[in-house]
Amino acid sequence: MRLGKSRIEPVDLGRLDTDQRAALEPFLASDGGKVGGGKILNIFRTLAHAPRALTAFLAWGNYILSKRNALTARDRELVILRTGYNCRSGYEWTQHKRIGLDCGLTEAEIARVKAGPDAVGWSDLDQAMLRATDELTCDHFVTDATWAALARLGNKGRMDLVMTVGQYTQVSMILNSFGVQVEDGWDVDPDLKA
Repeated sequence: MRLGKSRIEPVDLGRLDTDQRAALEPFLASDGGKVGGGKILNIFRTLAHAPRALTAFLAWGNYILSKRNALTARDRELVILRTGYNCRSGYEWTQHKRIGLDCGLTEAEIARVKAGPDAVGWSDLDQAMLRATDELTCDHFVTDATWAALARLGNKGRMDLVMTVGQYTQVSMILNSFGVQVEDGWDVDPDLKA
């Protein structure tokens, strides 16, 4: 967490205007509004201050998190976690650690994400994906050697990896800069606390 408190407070769900209600409708209509363990997540309540942007953000994010993304759910979460860690986004890490465990990553693998692509225990493809993530979050470019090491993903998989890192770099910038705080009861990794 870059900030210990919000710069932009999440909207009050009891005081939504028409545009905010429309943007949050996908959440309000599902599970009786109980997205995120009983409430709409702070990220979405914060982004509701810009309802049209939230609607566009959700459309793109839904692609990245869908089966249309060529990355497996496990590989996608590996890349998202490394992106969140590189961006020092405590909120992103906290949210996607939970998702990563549900998608097949182990606690040991998630802990090892922090050490990066050179940590012992990664497969060649895991190393290449983590290295690509580091290159993208540092230099905004995948080197030829790393691109070649990602060949097993095919062109669509490599494209989706770059787009996933791009999406979650943006998400991390939003979370960090707006000061979005984790949901009540969630614990932020000590390495990523404000």
